[in-house]
Amino acid sequence: MNWPRFNQHFLRYPDLGFSLDISRMTFADDYFASMEGQVAAAFTAMKELEAGEIANPDENRMVGHYWLRDVDIAPDATLKQEILTTLKSIRAFASEIHAAGKLTQVLVVGIGGSALGPQFVADALGSSHDKAEIFFLDNTDPDGFDRVFAQLAGRAASTLVVVISKSGGTKETRNGMLETEAFFAKQDVPFAPNAVAVTGVGSELDKYAVKNGWLKRFPMFDWIGGRTSVMSAVGLVPAALQGINIDEFLAGAAAMDRKTRVPKRETNAAMQLALMWYAVGEGRGKKDMVVLPYKDRLMLFSKYLQQLLMESLGKEKDLAGNIVHQGIAVYGNKGSTDQHAYVQQLRDGVNNFFATFIEVREARTGHSMEVEPGVFSGDYLQGFLRGTRTALSDSDRQSITISIPAVTPYTVGVLIALYERAVGFYASLININAYHQPGVEAGKKAATAVLDLQQKLVSALRFGMPTTAETLAAELGADIESTYHALVHLAANRSDISHHLAESPESDTFTKA
Repeated sequence: MNWPRFNQHFLRYPDLGFSLDISRMTFADDYFASMEGQVAAAFTAMKELEAGEIANPDENRMVGHYWLRDVDIAPDATLKQEILTTLKSIRAFASEIHAAGKLTQVLVVGIGGSALGPQFVADALGSSHDKAEIFFLDNTDPDGFDRVFAQLAGRAASTLVVVISKSGGTKETRNGMLETEAFFAKQDVPFAPNAVAVTGVGSELDKYAVKNGWLKRFPMFDWIGGRTSVMSAVGLVPAALQGINIDEFLAGAAAMDRKTRVPKRETNAAMQLALMWYAVGEGRGKKDMVVLPYKDRLMLFSKYLQQLLMESLGKEKDLAGNIVHQGIAVYGNKGSTDQHAYVQQLRDGVNNFFATFIEVREARTGHSMEVEPGVFSGDYLQGFLRGTRTALSDSDRQSITISIPAVTPYTVGVLIALYERAVGFYASLININAYHQPGVEAGKKAATAVLDLQQKLVSALRFGMPTTAETLAAELGADIESTYHALVHLAANRSDISHHLAESPESDTFTKA
């Protein structure tokens, strides 16, 4: 029965070299007919979004990442000109840097969408012929900073630093910037002549860059969210500096946009994906998405999709204010590595997922050696992909297969555009706002409260007087467990504060020397 079903549910775009196979997903014969109303509403919502309607009502903002690769659909001439001017500036700046030949490393400082997109693109498309070696600081981990700085020791003068933050107030990025400035100072290299900001006009970072005479600034538009910013200056500046063909990258995305803009479910790959997610998870995300790209270059794609889907779709409330607790959990790594890791559970364990295989048809550019008579390494990779897909299907595990001809700037653009629109469609099907992130903001506020408590504890601790967390919490009117953990952290990182272990945490004491 697989062959007829494959022919019925196999969609391809020959001019893009792209195909989507949903034949190994389970859905009722009348499923598509039953979803016609929701599908039509989703197409309408997407059309309105691209036309410039307010698509993020919580922040009263337009959502315009589709305009970045097709300025002609931007809703007004001002926006169109802003995009064109920025793109022209990025190309010119990268050309100047390459022509000068003095800056041969790029250090990107960002977090979340300001790092994940550029990291994925850099890893997928990087080569030994890159015009610059690229590094990332994407956390506020001091040890992580030191590991990167160790690789750049003695090379600060030839390192261009790109700091990416829309508001300029993101603490992880600010910390990375300050630590990088200190690293440059230790290397006795001026920081400002090597520093570039990608940020909102008038933001804290923008003002800081102006005040300190940084080399260059590029704008981040308020109608672009972090997780959909890879085709803005956020992703294009690092990619262009690395030497990646950003015009081909944008062209691939634009080509997929043209295909998936057509309001016809049967030939719209993004809508097909969204409908499969809806069917397998019963519209409530009841099954996890396991992303299995059979290509080392696409290893970070699952991490990229993790943010794109989970930050966009993981919402407590729908657009009507109802409590819905929506979302799709995403994880994955790469094939065939995972066949020696968690594919065992996928086939024989709890059936709480669906797989997405990403096939890259070209195994290698250039000559391949035989590993057996008439057999090449790439043949095994293809065999493992198809074999795993069949093994999962035989065990009643559902899967989607996406195929591209090779990993190029064009096809990476195709993949990103496909999933961006699929997320938008799915959000409409379940009636949630895909373009805000209240949970992230809540986490930032909670972190600020922890830091505030730490400062109060440093002042409250008495010299030479052992004190319990409970006593200090009572004195400060703070939560006892939060107080305990803050004290443990302080003792581990400050030489003037000691932690004295007792039989249990409630009896532990802390002392300031």
